[in-house]
Amino acid sequence: MHEELVDHLTRSTPLSRGEALRVVQDVLAYFDETTQDFVRRRHRELQARGLVNTEIFERIEADLKYRAVAPPELTLRQLRRMVYG
Repeated sequence: MHEELVDHLTRSTPLSRGEALRVVQDVLAYFDETTQDFVRRRHRELQARGLVNTEIFERIEADLKYRAVAPPELTLRQLRRMVYG
């Protein structure tokens, strides 16, 4: 799977074929995360850094715009519901 990308990585970086394959699989798994899972994970990460919810939800809102497949724009209320139900 994704042989051309693995080949490209092995030609353009010092990665071995096995390492390049693992990188590709890790990146695909990262972008396979649902919007709801992403919001919950980022909330936990930012909360662990000591940020307050106002800052957290603003940052998550900005982060979502740069996902590989950006979801529809979500309100702060929708983001809060993803985290707290």
